[in-house]
Amino acid sequence: MSLFSLNNKGTYVVNKQEFASRLKEITGFRTSNIRLYEAAFIHRSASFTLPDGKRINNERLEFLGDAILDAILSDYLFEKFPEASEGAMTKIRSRIVNREILNQLAVSIGIDKILVSHVNTNYPTRNLYGNALEALIGAMFVDKGFKKTKKLFIKRVFNKYLDLEKIVDNDSDYKSLVFEWTQKTKANLSFEYKEEYDSVLRKSVFSATLLIDKKVYGTGQGDSKKEAEQEAAGKAWSIIKNFNHSKL
Repeated sequence: MSLFSLNNKGTYVVNKQEFASRLKEITGFRTSNIRLYEAAFIHRSASFTLPDGKRINNERLEFLGDAILDAILSDYLFEKFPEASEGAMTKIRSRIVNREILNQLAVSIGIDKILVSHVNTNYPTRNLYGNALEALIGAMFVDKGFKKTKKLFIKRVFNKYLDLEKIVDNDSDYKSLVFEWTQKTKANLSFEYKEEYDSVLRKSVFSATLLIDKKVYGTGQGDSKKEAEQEAAGKAWSIIKNFNHSKL
């Protein structure tokens, strides 16, 4: 029997013993509140409806986990860098909660092997696992409270898979970097946007195209215009860096 399987009523049946074992590998603890954690690993594309009309997926836990993760990182950075300004800590935190980094962290701890989704594998799913990581954090907060959730995340995820020093030194705000370069070179920067509704994900997906002097330098996709802009700006910055190096 697989970890999650559908019965003839369209409801997921879970191999609870195997699920509990995999959950323990990720979190380091066992819990009696298995149902809560099951919901954290059901993507909206694999949602199902209970007889009472309640829809089951990880969206609500993801919403909660997003806020809890911000609080965990704010608390951690406040303690870690007692002399840092509010602006500096905000910038470091934003680099850590970058969707690409969250997705990498989720894969590192094995969320990709436990998440249930009906998303086409050819579809750009870079947010899929990171969102599930946030849902897991939301579930841990409900089950264990803030203090234990923070301790578990910092110990088992943050310290194990992230290089904080590298993150502090790395400026990944590509949009700002490209904007500064266009100001220096007196070039004209603009974005073009598209918004499409994805019937599988049941939400809008945004596309952004970055143009410099009306020439395309990069395109990106995301759950918001801001995410799409950052991805497009990252591609544009790679072109700009290569261009600058070739002139040396």
